[in-house]
Amino acid sequence: MAVSDDVDTRVESLDVKLAKLNAELSAYQQKLAKMRDGPGKTAIKQKALKVLQQRKMYESQRDQLQAQSWNMEQAGMMQDNLKNTMVTVDAMKTTTKELKKQYGKVNIDKIEKLQDEMADLMDIGNDIQDAISRSYDVPDEVDEAELDAELEALGDEVELDGIGESSGMPAFMLDDAAPPQFIDEPPEQNKVKEAAG
Repeated sequence: MAVSDDVDTRVESLDVKLAKLNAELSAYQQKLAKMRDGPGKTAIKQKALKVLQQRKMYESQRDQLQAQSWNMEQAGMMQDNLKNTMVTVDAMKTTTKELKKQYGKVNIDKIEKLQDEMADLMDIGNDIQDAISRSYDVPDEVDEAELDAELEALGDEVELDGIGESSGMPAFMLDDAAPPQFIDEPPEQNKVKEAAG
């Protein structure tokens, strides 16, 4: 049995005694209200005073015990809080140790270098896409009558000049083996590997 349980039991015992004393005082009060002044009334007043003194003593003890019980409860709560705090601190220490291990493996300079290389590669890719997707002064809207007239005129020129009789392919499309003329230098394999690694 815990100390606080023992204190609570004593408080309950005092409450029972106080209830009996209050009942006794109530009986004396009823008797005194019906009696006339005299020696009998004085004797009952003396008994009522003794019961009142006992009640005050028991109330004082009960108040002290309740205060002690409350103090023990607070001490228990503080102890529980301290245990919880220690568990939390231990968890924080463990987590900090693990984070230091993990972050110790990360090289910020390498990450920043990778980010710079990625940004450069993205810029090159964007430049290539811009160059490839450039328009060649094609008008936004073409009139169908104009288009038909142009196609008819081209057909007449082909018949007159004999264009298209040799291979039917433009010269820039004939040589598949030659590299395109717009590439300044071939891509460097090592640089691509460095960016990835």
